[in-house]
Amino acid sequence: MQHERQIAYNGICAGCGTRIPPSEGDSAVLRSGFRTIFAILVVCGSLSTLALAQAPTIQPEAKPPAPAANADKVAGFNAWQKAREERMKNDWPWLGRFKEADLKLAPPAAGEDRVVFMGDSITEGWRLDGYFKGKPYINRGISGQTTPQMLVRFRQDVIDLKPKVVVLLAGINDIAGNTGPMTLEQTEDNLASMAELAAAHRIRVVMCSVLPAFDFSWKPGMTPAPKVAALNEWIKAYAAEKGHVYVDYYTPMKDERGGLPPALSADGVHPLPAGYAIMTPLVEAGIKQGLGTRE
Repeated sequence: MQHERQIAYNGICAGCGTRIPPSEGDSAVLRSGFRTIFAILVVCGSLSTLALAQAPTIQPEAKPPAPAANADKVAGFNAWQKAREERMKNDWPWLGRFKEADLKLAPPAAGEDRVVFMGDSITEGWRLDGYFKGKPYINRGISGQTTPQMLVRFRQDVIDLKPKVVVLLAGINDIAGNTGPMTLEQTEDNLASMAELAAAHRIRVVMCSVLPAFDFSWKPGMTPAPKVAALNEWIKAYAAEKGHVYVDYYTPMKDERGGLPPALSADGVHPLPAGYAIMTPLVEAGIKQGLGTRE
């Protein structure tokens, strides 16, 4: 039977369904077809390889280098942190901060109404020579300090300077836990101890309220406002009981949250010049009261 050859991929006749034995010509055609397909595959593979070789390599997006200013800030902070850690190990109350200045300071002149301001960064940042021009006022504030640190250096930085009055503003860093967790009672004990030391050396004490604080930028979420209010109530009562002068910064400076408003502080803790402008006449009145009632 002569088959009319049909193209079929498996060698079966499309007409009758029987297998068609390949002829020599068919074999040649098949071999030729395989060679063609193989050649096409080789060419396609070569083209693909060439295309990949010529395609631009996609690199991961590189992060821009940190600006030099930021790098300088980071380096400066790291150096400060390292120095602070070393100091905390070797001179925890930082007696070395004012040691040389204290030794060089001459005794008060006759009739001199010397006043020492003891405190933390709020006191340290108070430019006494600018706000109290011509007054013999000495600044012994150290940034970040707590009342136990101040108590240790109280003799060197206050008593030995022989002032007539000491202005004591401290406690906010206790609430922040700068040297570890502290209770309000521990802060009160330290404030009382400094006041007792001053009184024993015939130094009049001006006890200042802690400034309002709604939050701490360096330790957010500690809700200090109610603790500040409670500590100030104790300071006011203690001063009245012991005959010390009480200066209230808290009431005229607090906002509705019990914190410092932006007009008085950029970070909610440290006063701007507008804040110190409120504090200056208040403490000046307290100093005059202390000098007038000194035994």
